[in-house]
Amino acid sequence: RRPEHAFEGSRRRGSGCLRGDRDRRGLVIEVRDIKRFYQVGDQEVRALDGVSFKIEKGEYVSLMGPSGSGKSTLLHCLGLLDRPSEGHYLIGDRDTVTLNEEEQARARGEQIGFVFQFFHLVSYLTAFENVELPLTLSGLPAAQRRERVEAALTRIGLEQRMDHVPDQLSGGQRQRVAIARAIVTDPTVLLADEPTGNLDRRSGDEVIALLEELNASGITLVVVTHDMDL
Repeated sequence: RRPEHAFEGSRRRGSGCLRGDRDRRGLVIEVRDIKRFYQVGDQEVRALDGVSFKIEKGEYVSLMGPSGSGKSTLLHCLGLLDRPSEGHYLIGDRDTVTLNEEEQARARGEQIGFVFQFFHLVSYLTAFENVELPLTLSGLPAAQRRERVEAALTRIGLEQRMDHVPDQLSGGQRQRVAIARAIVTDPTVLLADEPTGNLDRRSGDEVIALLEELNASGITLVVVTHDMDL
C-alpha cells in the first residue's frame, strides 16, 4: 500500500537550484532510488517508493507534505536512524547502506546534526551541558568542549542562559539550545524535523530566521515541514 500523499521538495541557494550533474566535490548528499517498506499485519506499507535527489553543499532544502506522506521516514533514513529497504544513500562519496551499525553511529555523530520538534533536551542538564553532551560522547577534551559549547551558545544568542535548565527557558530558547547542540559538532548537514511545530508564530519565526542565518554561513540545511511558508 502506498502512502496517500507524496511529499514535495523545494530548494533555496544563492546560485540557484540544482540542474543536471555537478562536480561531486560540492555534493553533500545523493539519494538513489531509496525505498522503505514496512509490514503492518498482512499489509505492506510503502513509506518511500523510489526517491532520488541530490543536495549540494550550502543548500537549503525543504521537504513538504501532509502527515503520512513519508517525510519523517525519509529524514530518519537521511539521519541514519533507519535503513532503507532498497537503494543507496551517499554522504559525500560514502554509501551509508554498506556501513555496519557502529560505522553508521560514528558517521551520524560526526556528519549529521539533528533538530527535533520537541527539542529532546535532558531536563536536569543545563543549556551548557545539553550542548556539551555530543562532544562528551565523542571523547573531546574538556577545554575544547568548553570553547566549542560557549561559541555555539553565543552564536545562537543564549550566552546569558548557559546555566539554565530547560524548565527555565521559553520554547523558543529551548529550540535554540537544541540547534546549538546540533551544530556544536560542526556537522556536514543539519536536519530539522518540524522545528517550529511546537512553537508559537513569533518564536517559530525567530527559529527559522536563525536556521536561515546558519544556512547563509554555509551550513547545508534540510527541513521537514508541513508549513508552506517556510
